Amino acid sequence: MGTKRHKPEDVIAKLRQVDVLVGQGQSLAEAIRSIGVTEVTYYRWRKEYGGLKSDQVRRMKDLETENQRLRKAIADLTLDKLILQEAAKGKLLSPARRRACVEHIVETMKVSERRACRALGQHRSTQRKVPRGRDDEAALTADLVELAERYGRYGYRKIGALLKAAGWLVNDKRVERIWRREGLKVRARQPKRGRLWDGDGSCIRLRPEYRDHVWSYDFVEARTHDGRKFRMLNVVDEFTRECLTIRVARKLKATDVIDVLSDLFILRGVPGHIRSDNGPEFIAKSVQAWIAGVGSKTAYIAPGSPWENGYVESFNARLRDELLDGEVFYTLKEAQIVIESWRRHYNTVRPHGALGYRPPAPEVFLPAFTAWPAALARPAPPAKLSVEQRPTLH
Repeated sequence: MGTKRHKPEDVIAKLRQVDVLVGQGQSLAEAIRSIGVTEVTYYRWRKEYGGLKSDQVRRMKDLETENQRLRKAIADLTLDKLILQEAAKGKLLSPARRRACVEHIVETMKVSERRACRALGQHRSTQRKVPRGRDDEAALTADLVELAERYGRYGYRKIGALLKAAGWLVNDKRVERIWRREGLKVRARQPKRGRLWDGDGSCIRLRPEYRDHVWSYDFVEARTHDGRKFRMLNVVDEFTRECLTIRVARKLKATDVIDVLSDLFILRGVPGHIRSDNGPEFIAKSVQAWIAGVGSKTAYIAPGSPWENGYVESFNARLRDELLDGEVFYTLKEAQIVIESWRRHYNTVRPHGALGYRPPAPEVFLPAFTAWPAALARPAPPAKLSVEQRPTLH
């Protein structure tokens, strides 16, 4: 049989009983034997509890219990702090990141999974559930990465539009999740500068209302590999955002502007207005007289206000960001071919944010696109896109 463990209250009672018996004339040894303990135990009790009463012992016991609870709480808080310091910096927003962090904490700090989950705010069922990806996850990821490598200046929304055009049934949230998981990123642009706006609202005095209502054109300069400059004359339909032409040459003068416009007028008809800045090639009397002679009107922006010509300026920025900044042209002929190929891609393939991520002129290469709703209604996307199915620059 094991030794009986006395409670503090029982110890105090027995010590009081010995005091009473000794006061009645019994010897200390007889009194100790009467309480059923040895002299060693009695003196140990006397050293630990001598002079205390029962209520004082209960109070001391409560204080010890509270002290133990506080020590445990401090230890838990300290451990939580150590766990959070060991965890990844920043917020762990996704369950996948918290799952990986919990595994790291359990392995490095030798704490239980329950403890790590409580510190990082991860539910244990979520931690133990094995994530099951979709059957087409690998194929979709491969196509997404391939498109991102091909069109490095496109964000996940434009890449998602290209995937949908290629036959994938996928929403932007899933594309964004894979995009972030793969660590894809588009370099941040420079912050926009504030502008001084005219009180009469001149920047919106003329808005396009239909196709071929307002065209805008502007020049862009670049250099070939040998350092020689060449110019590009860009013409954009402001309503459809379609790039009508890009004339590339070493020099472009007022006569070249008339030549470009005459070809477009014969092909598409005469627009209502032609918007431009106040460059010498645009304000030349010969250009103004020719435009007025064919029945169109000029719309010049205010001097020093390029934001009033925002459609073509935005197109120029896309051209430079997506093509010119990433290409080296060795000859003028190479520049003409590559730029024209990019223009066709811009019009027929590239998703445009202002058009609901549709290209400006998809009918140019998709005349029989009436089967698009049926394609969207398919139960599952293809397991792997072939090279012919994927978007190309041509």
